[in-house]
Amino acid sequence: MKPFKFIQEVRREGSKVTWPTSRETLTGSVMVVLITAFAAVFFLIIDQIFSFGLDKLIGVAV
Repeated sequence: MKPFKFIQEVRREGSKVTWPTSRETLTGSVMVVLITAFAAVFFLIIDQIFSFGLDKLIGVAV
């Protein structure tokens, strides 16, 4: 395939792309931030529970 023809096909395919609206982009971004924050808090709580349990277990063994 020749480079010029390739560029023409890329432009043609690029014009077929349906880009999200700014509202859809904002909604998706907010969802990602909220889910990430929720996961961070969840894993922090789980980590603290395990840390507390291990400290008690090691404290009993020593």
